[in-house]
Amino acid sequence: MKGKETDKLWGGRFASETSSVVEEFTQSLDYDRFLALHDLEGSRAHARMLANTGIITKDELEQILSGLDRIQDELEQDKFFWDPGLEDVHMNIERRLTDLAGAPGQKLHTGRSRNDQVALDFRLYTAAALQEWQQALKELIQALLEQAETHRDALLPGYTHLQPAQPVCLAQHLLAYARMFMRDHERIEDALPRVKVSPLGAAALAGTTYPLEPEQVAGYVGFEKVFKNSMDAVSDRDFVLEGLFIASMTMMHLSRLGEEFILWSNPGFGFIILPDAFSTGSSIMPQKKNPDVAELVRGKTGGVYGRLMALLTTMKALPLTYNRDMQEDKEPFIEAHRCVSSSVQVMAGMVAQMEFNRERMLGALKEGYLNATELADYLVARGMPFRQAHHITGRLVAYAEDKGLGLEDVDLETFRAFSELIHSDVYHVLDYEQAVKRRGTSGGTGPASVEEQIKDIHSWMDKKNGGSV
Repeated sequence: MKGKETDKLWGGRFASETSSVVEEFTQSLDYDRFLALHDLEGSRAHARMLANTGIITKDELEQILSGLDRIQDELEQDKFFWDPGLEDVHMNIERRLTDLAGAPGQKLHTGRSRNDQVALDFRLYTAAALQEWQQALKELIQALLEQAETHRDALLPGYTHLQPAQPVCLAQHLLAYARMFMRDHERIEDALPRVKVSPLGAAALAGTTYPLEPEQVAGYVGFEKVFKNSMDAVSDRDFVLEGLFIASMTMMHLSRLGEEFILWSNPGFGFIILPDAFSTGSSIMPQKKNPDVAELVRGKTGGVYGRLMALLTTMKALPLTYNRDMQEDKEPFIEAHRCVSSSVQVMAGMVAQMEFNRERMLGALKEGYLNATELADYLVARGMPFRQAHHITGRLVAYAEDKGLGLEDVDLETFRAFSELIHSDVYHVLDYEQAVKRRGTSGGTGPASVEEQIKDIHSWMDKKNGGSV
């Protein structure tokens, strides 16, 4: 065969160079360079295992480790030369290692394929990203918890259908979001053991003839498990999809919280004062204070959803084992990681600095007849069937609305004209603070329940931070 022999590390089979168009199309450096430090970590583990099993000598190991340390310095100082012609992070690092360590560098790939190599790198990256999210989530939960403790006795409307429904305490509302983010944290905790499974030793797809010890590699990189099926090991991307699902759930919860803040900061609500550091202004309207941070979190959520669907679609028809389609797994997760990490951090900062307008929240209670349920329950307690009590209360609300009154402002004579079961003690029942206090069931908005929730979340935080309960 005629032509110039290719200088690719895999080029023994080929007699001519790859087309420049193909090189540009197939290279993955734009994203997999994010795996570089993890590639070094996996390579160090593989090299130590090769030495332990006698496949390379101790002297060769030292030369390889020294070369990998030099490469890490170059990466951290942004002095590493990335050659697009070498396609990916693995080939770039291996070529540089060979330059530095000579023949021992060429032995590092013994018993290893790029298939199991990239699977390990990406598992390391994913595990690190998920753990970063966990830490950020704890900070957000802590910010919500501290605001809840500060505003234990503040009241505001609770909504259904975005319509005023019943009075609740602000702490109850904030702790509801804390619970969402606690579940996100726990989802990560549940997923991590499935992420931290070392595939190294599976080679291309069928395992290897070399006497490798995959358990050693797993131990060196901090994983507790190794692959059980070599074909599955190199073709599995469930761990990435789980990460993207967790990212989607977390962003959905952040978006919901952001939507609350967008509404509450509107002067029509006026429940919160956004921190200046987490707001922007208008280029033309000097009075504006825009909730751009919350809006951007809300907007970025769709992109994370799309990345989950993109990778699900990529994987849906792939036969075993590795296919080049799977190169497209990096971009969705890396971009989702950027989004989740920054979004959780910025929301935690905003929550911590947010101020609440208690007077506006209390005023909103009176505008929506949120004590109507209390009146209906009062009539039921005096022996009236609930449906009848519901009907009479509805008529009283219509009357009060027509007169421009709150239910608590209706005089006793008028009350008794609707039902003789109503007595002067009704005004105590209609008091908003008393309405909240009566919600004493576990998980409810009553003070005792809220205190128990706060205590429980503190205990949860202590456990997650490694403290004693």
